[in-house]
Amino acid sequence: MNVIDKARELGAMIQQDERYAAYYAAKDANDKDEALQGMINEFNMKRMQLNSEMAKEERNEEKLGELDDKIKSLYGEIMANENMARYNKAKSAMDSLLNQINMVITYSANGEDPMTCPCEEVTVNCSGSCSTCGGCH
Repeated sequence: MNVIDKARELGAMIQQDERYAAYYAAKDANDKDEALQGMINEFNMKRMQLNSEMAKEERNEEKLGELDDKIKSLYGEIMANENMARYNKAKSAMDSLLNQINMVITYSANGEDPMTCPCEEVTVNCSGSCSTCGGCH
């Protein structure tokens, strides 16, 4: 079995993970939530209108303020939507899984032992001075 075959096997395992199932269920619920999709579409339209107004040489500050307020209001409504909250939580869990997998692959490709290399990002508090540093990771 070669590396690509193992990657395909890993892909199949990811699709069996509960985080994958939760993510796709939440994504499907979002896609089917017509009220949420309407708010997202309106948000995107208002954002395009804001960008268009900001690009003008003679900006209408009142219109900019109104658009900005509406965008903030819509964003709050979108984020408060139960389906969006569930989606964001599931997406975060899925992203975390994929980041952990990526960490193991990256460390292994850099010569680390795949069985002991970290699977979560190592936090380094950098002071900016290399003279006192134990080394970058």
